[in-house]
Amino acid sequence: MLRWLLVTFLALLLINWLLPFLARFGVGRLPGDFRFKLAGRECFVPLASTVLLTLVASLIARAL
Repeated sequence: MLRWLLVTFLALLLINWLLPFLARFGVGRLPGDFRFKLAGRECFVPLASTVLLTLVASLIARAL
């Protein structure tokens, strides 16, 4: 259980670190990524970007 928690934490940390780099390629601005204001706060739901990054990670995992 601790190993999965550590892997999840490291994956989120890596994605957060790479997000400015990925934004140059359009990740976060794809059709299907929703931005809206709710009670004065901006919310971001990256549905299309999540699917794209999952497919890329799956292809990398299959190649290894």
